[in-house]
Amino acid sequence: MLPSSRHFLALSLLAVAVPSPAQDWPQFLGPNRDLTTASTNVNLVWTGAEPPIRWKKEVGSGWSGPIVADGSLVLHHRIKNEEVVACFDALTGEPRWETRQPAAFRNSLSSDDGPRATPAIAGGRVFTFGAEGKLNCIDLADGKLRWTVDTKQRFEADAGFFGPACSPLVEGGVVLMQVGGKDGHGIVAFETETGKVRWKATDHEAGYSSPAVATIGERRYALFFTRSGLVATDPRTGQLKIQFPWRSREHASVNAATPLVTPHGIFLSASYGTGAVMLRMRGELAEPAWQGNDQLSNHYATSVYQRGMLFGFHGRVDFPPGAELRCVDARTGVVLWRFDPIENGSVMLVNDQLLVLSGHGEFFAGPATSKLFKPSVRAQLLGIDTRANAAFAQGIYYARGKGKLVAVDLRAASVK
Repeated sequence: MLPSSRHFLALSLLAVAVPSPAQDWPQFLGPNRDLTTASTNVNLVWTGAEPPIRWKKEVGSGWSGPIVADGSLVLHHRIKNEEVVACFDALTGEPRWETRQPAAFRNSLSSDDGPRATPAIAGGRVFTFGAEGKLNCIDLADGKLRWTVDTKQRFEADAGFFGPACSPLVEGGVVLMQVGGKDGHGIVAFETETGKVRWKATDHEAGYSSPAVATIGERRYALFFTRSGLVATDPRTGQLKIQFPWRSREHASVNAATPLVTPHGIFLSASYGTGAVMLRMRGELAEPAWQGNDQLSNHYATSVYQRGMLFGFHGRVDFPPGAELRCVDARTGVVLWRFDPIENGSVMLVNDQLLVLSGHGEFFAGPATSKLFKPSVRAQLLGIDTRANAAFAQGIYYARGKGKLVAVDLRAASVK
């Protein structure tokens, strides 16, 4: 029998995806799928008015973020009527290869028709999910297409408000995806080698959140924040373990932030009056340690955890008064500070430094502490409508905005 939302297994160990090679950023939200990474050679203070730009280039439409692994940067974007997966040398920006597929998707609620899901690199392959609903497997070395699955055609997956947006997650030989398809294909695991369906689960509509994985107790779980709420499965079999309803009563709403596993429990957050909840485990019981709509309600961007604190954006990006950067006590939900000068954007944590990219393309960096955020660095990198999550690899910060991709060299030896 499926456990109820109040009967989780004991939580004695929390861990996210097994890290990739040191300092790579091979997937959505980074090596550990939690917006954190470590670097031994980084300087977040530079002199002069201009940031240390290593290279930049014009790119097409979409809000898919860059990823970096094995010296390669991969970006998924749209140019005219084609979706393009492009590979560049991560240090120089020189092109290596690209693949193209026809793109006819039209977004009825946004002016941007490009892909929103960020690719993943694993086992020498690149996995992408486009606005057409096609899941692709591509060789990282040469860009050769290995297989493709049209989820819209095969599973009758609905495009939702803005088109498919689930960033692929590779775990144990399968690609874990929110598909939102019919006949039990709400969540699907595809074999990495063939694209065949390994398992399927739920009839949930797809949200705009991407999955994470965690070890809870001694068991491995895949965590999905669907349009209906949290779903946890066995990533090997798809067996349902946990369901926790958490969504707005408004039809015009989205669940977009990725579930965040912390020592205090599993953090879920959404806007549209839904609010945030920290699910604390007590033996075989799971109860909200705290919940509410006034702490840290993420509209799109996922929050980051550090030393008992949550850092992220609270409030709707498109609704007055807008979103604001906040720090919240992860144990109690108490708001520790608000930083009004940044009204929306995304965050990441490098060592103990909070890196913020605003929705207007401005970059901020400063210590992640319980005291009010005081940026040591502030620079304009991009323009308006910057929504893609940035990447950080080998001491270089990669940011993608509307029509531009930029690499900022933050290695200590390069900053003068």
